[in-house]
Amino acid sequence: MEFDDQMRRFFGTDDLASVSTEAMASGIERMRVEFGLETDKGIKFAMWSLLYMLGSAPNLDVAFKDPQHRDAARTFMDLLDQANAGEADDRTP
Repeated sequence: MEFDDQMRRFFGTDDLASVSTEAMASGIERMRVEFGLETDKGIKFAMWSLLYMLGSAPNLDVAFKDPQHRDAARTFMDLLDQANAGEADDRTP
């Protein structure tokens, strides 16, 4: 499942800036429900990643039973933190 596909599926657009607060909350709730039901590991990881970026991801020990999947999620978190730190550095005059 591609990132843009997820946004269109759960939020009706690929431009999250245009999503109302209510639609954002509703989309996140639908994602969390579907995440809990998802059995495909790749789709589940993609959904968790978007939920993480939206500040709504379940804890790793709840989201992923497999330690390797938890490690992959931690790596994703670290990479995202590094990317965000780099953006902050780029904005510093």
